[in-house]
Amino acid sequence: MNTAELRVDLERLRSNVRAVRARMAPAEVLVVIKDDAYAQGVQRIVEASLDAGARWFGGIDVPSALRAKAVSGDRARVVAWMTVTEAEAEAALRGGLELGVGDAGYLERVRQSAAKVGVVARVHLKIDTGLHRNGVRPEDWDAFCARAAQLEREGSIVVVGIWSHIAEASDEEDDISRAAFDRAVAAARGEGLSPEVRHLAASAAAWHRPEFRGDLVRIGAFCYGIRSADGPEISGIAPVSSLVARVVAIEGGEARIGIGSVDGLPSTLAGRVHVGTPGGRRELRHVNPFESVVEAWDGAQCGDEVVLFGPGEHGEPTPTDLGEAIGTVGEEPLLRVSPLVPRVSL
Repeated sequence: MNTAELRVDLERLRSNVRAVRARMAPAEVLVVIKDDAYAQGVQRIVEASLDAGARWFGGIDVPSALRAKAVSGDRARVVAWMTVTEAEAEAALRGGLELGVGDAGYLERVRQSAAKVGVVARVHLKIDTGLHRNGVRPEDWDAFCARAAQLEREGSIVVVGIWSHIAEASDEEDDISRAAFDRAVAAARGEGLSPEVRHLAASAAAWHRPEFRGDLVRIGAFCYGIRSADGPEISGIAPVSSLVARVVAIEGGEARIGIGSVDGLPSTLAGRVHVGTPGGRRELRHVNPFESVVEAWDGAQCGDEVVLFGPGEHGEPTPTDLGEAIGTVGEEPLLRVSPLVPRVSL
């Protein structure tokens, strides 16, 4: 019997967003809402972030970005940066999105889509500064910018941003990426482009290295209180969401709880972490498909709540603690929570 809930503390989110915005000022903060706001629900996340002063949102997938724009309306700008089909680009432009463009062919599709929709496409041109996730290679950048400038003069697009991703592998590699980015911005301006915003850094680099912030920083994990894997705790922020399940049976010194691997709890966590219970931290002993088993505590009874991850108020691990236990990042335990598990706003 599934008794799980993912509880989303919106006041904590507002506090996190305020803390991040204060840290990044005068750069603006783009709150990343990819994958339905990291599986927490775009609508509630955008509404609370707007309350905290956020004026930019963005993510990889167009559906999440469109939902964010529908909620924010004219109060915020929303960027989608996945390379998509012409039909998807049309839907994005019709919905008021700005588009990240890191490919010459995609630039042409955006041009065509803008003509069909009857709008001027607002685009952010992406340079590959070494991560190789996507983006225009440096040797192709000048020609790409020249074409963008031509389309801007023709009135089909306006280049509002230049951006990139960095690997955050080491300070030295990031410095090389930043230098490549600065050269790309200068080259774009040399072609006659006048981008409003430059955005290079995401959560970790933006938090620790002010020189990487530019005009806009894309912050996902840290807004949700998720620190980097193997990274230090981040002062002023805490996990927004808690995954909670209730005890459904007690047998032989063990408590069975109503959540399992089919609900998104990784089976590999068994025997590797302790979770929060009314009796303090207890070992997560087994993760079965539909239920899991936790070491019992004195006075345990059916209906007691066990916290699988959260901010640590009940002795539970954070999402990043779970990720580190199984060799992945802190976002993954959150993203794996089944959409069938109810999301409850606090």
